[in-house]
Amino acid sequence: MDRHVPIRLGMVGGGAGAMIGEVHRIASRLDGHYELVAGALSSSPEKATESAAAIGLDPARSYADFEAMAEAEASLEDGIEAVSICTPNHMHFPVAKAFLARGIHVICDKPMTATLGEAEALAEIAGKADALFVLTHNYSAYPEIRRARAMVAAGDLGSIRLVQVEYAQDWLTEAVESKQAAWRSDPEKAGAGGAIGDIGTHAFQLAATVTGMVPNRLAADLSSFVPGRRLDDNAHILMRYESGAKGMLWASQVAPGTENGLKIRVYGEKAGLEWHHEAPETLWFTPFGEPARKLRRGGPGASPGGAGTDLERLSRVPPGHPEGYLEGFANLYTEAARAIRARQAGEPTPEGLLLPGIEDGLMGLRFIDACIRSATADAAFVEIAP
Repeated sequence: MDRHVPIRLGMVGGGAGAMIGEVHRIASRLDGHYELVAGALSSSPEKATESAAAIGLDPARSYADFEAMAEAEASLEDGIEAVSICTPNHMHFPVAKAFLARGIHVICDKPMTATLGEAEALAEIAGKADALFVLTHNYSAYPEIRRARAMVAAGDLGSIRLVQVEYAQDWLTEAVESKQAAWRSDPEKAGAGGAIGDIGTHAFQLAATVTGMVPNRLAADLSSFVPGRRLDDNAHILMRYESGAKGMLWASQVAPGTENGLKIRVYGEKAGLEWHHEAPETLWFTPFGEPARKLRRGGPGASPGGAGTDLERLSRVPPGHPEGYLEGFANLYTEAARAIRARQAGEPTPEGLLLPGIEDGLMGLRFIDACIRSATADAAFVEIAP
């Protein structure tokens, strides 16, 4: 196959008014690996048509629903090869199922599904499908996060003792009347988790990416501070690891003064690491008893070696020219393109890719499930399903 020809991409959801749809569209075209050629951009046929026209999509390949799109595109000689799912959570399972069943690769926003049962069913479907499933945990694709992961794996911190991760926002501090707020606070569309599903899964996956460890027990104190809100908007979670390490996760959407405050700190017996999403080009490394070292994307030691640490490949501009949110998404899209092209050519997946997928999706839904069970038991420690 010609690896220079863009992968034909479709999109479900992500129409007018959906921020995440535009993020996926920008990310997919940033490195030139995809061409968006089809879409079912809204559950409303009229809005789907208007959204398709607004982004220049061929009207003949704008569909009223995802089932029609999956069936039609699978029958075309030049049909889509991959699809982006940018819908509310409750639609992730049926959409992914429809396209995987037709051998079309899926790139899905997180969490993987609305419920753990759906996640387990989708894992079985994906295991039998001749197609890849990629989950866009975009923060795991930042160069300095990949460097942090490599440093932990290389033993630069020694045995890990403490994991501190938080994701705080303030946009739901008051009752909000918007489409984005409405479905995120609706258990029928978001699932059982509010903040824990929307941003807590990001924090949980980021901690697992950096440390290479997943806790086996947790205790969750979930709150809904805004009157009438049906899902949690704040969570304090204690985590226990089989190794003996201990962790804390805070996820909040009612923290005034914070915008997108994702942070992670990892401490071992020899040193600590700290990374803030709002300053993503910098990773702080502090050996015990020594001054803190400021590590920068593209700076000295930027490619420490090991899986997923070819950091030059994850960067597009010289140091000092900031990269961030969109580029993190783009890194996942580009890694997905490499995996898709290898699959199409009958080749093994290229080394060094760290694509979140089914296992990350299952991990996220198991995290949500454990949080709900713990909170129901007055924040008692519970096992996280294996």
